[in-house]
Amino acid sequence: MYAKIESERLRYLRYNQQKLRAEEYIHLRDAINNNDDVAEIGNHVILPSSYVGSPRHMQEYIQDALTFVREYGRPCLFITFTCNPKWPEITSLLLPGQNAIHRHDITARVFRQKLKSLISFITKLNVFGPTRCWMYSVEWQKRGLPHAHILVWFIDKIRPEEIDSIISAEIPDPSTDQLLFDIVTTNMIHGPCGTLNSSSPCMADGKCTKNFPKDFTNDTVTNVDGYPIYRRRNPENGGQSFIKNIINTDIDIDNRCVVPIFASAEQDI
Repeated sequence: MYAKIESERLRYLRYNQQKLRAEEYIHLRDAINNNDDVAEIGNHVILPSSYVGSPRHMQEYIQDALTFVREYGRPCLFITFTCNPKWPEITSLLLPGQNAIHRHDITARVFRQKLKSLISFITKLNVFGPTRCWMYSVEWQKRGLPHAHILVWFIDKIRPEEIDSIISAEIPDPSTDQLLFDIVTTNMIHGPCGTLNSSSPCMADGKCTKNFPKDFTNDTVTNVDGYPIYRRRNPENGGQSFIKNIINTDIDIDNRCVVPIFASAEQDI
């Protein structure tokens, strides 16, 4: 059904170019002016910016983002929100024997609703402070799951001492919050890679392409390039660890392998 709808949309755009005033597009006019043989240009079909995913649609997104940066400076938060095929909202709608890869329609709709909930949670409830503006772009990973990149600008910029209350790169204490501990240890652990697992997909030339495992540090500091180095305490200084079985081998995982997460919003989402 999606293919049918998409084909009808493209068919309409193809046969209604004059209604869309496609002859006014500057790139097409330049191509005609700079080419002596018009027949070599072929049959151009211009996709308007209202067609999601088209070059003009993405160009408008870029222009909006640059306008925000020029007016309000760099965004305060860069958030990557990834679809989880094990969400109960997805698994409960699958037929016997089906996986999430068999029902992209369910995956897309559930992801869309959760993305809207996340953005509403941040921007309307002001959990991190009053929001000035925000924007996002949805992409699809090679294994068929969508993920969104979100930029958020706050009215009051985040101060260095507030980073640890918003973003965490540590394993939660299971005695305090078992649910959050299960979420982080299941979804937010990179690898392990390096000497612990040289066959990890992130490995290239004997090194992790994502620079894991990170170094231990007791405090969050700002690096020379402006990016923060998040607090990652070792087990001797209050950090948590757990055992993960990799290739029939029990490996002790600590904070060096944690992907940074929202310290305030993770459990609610």
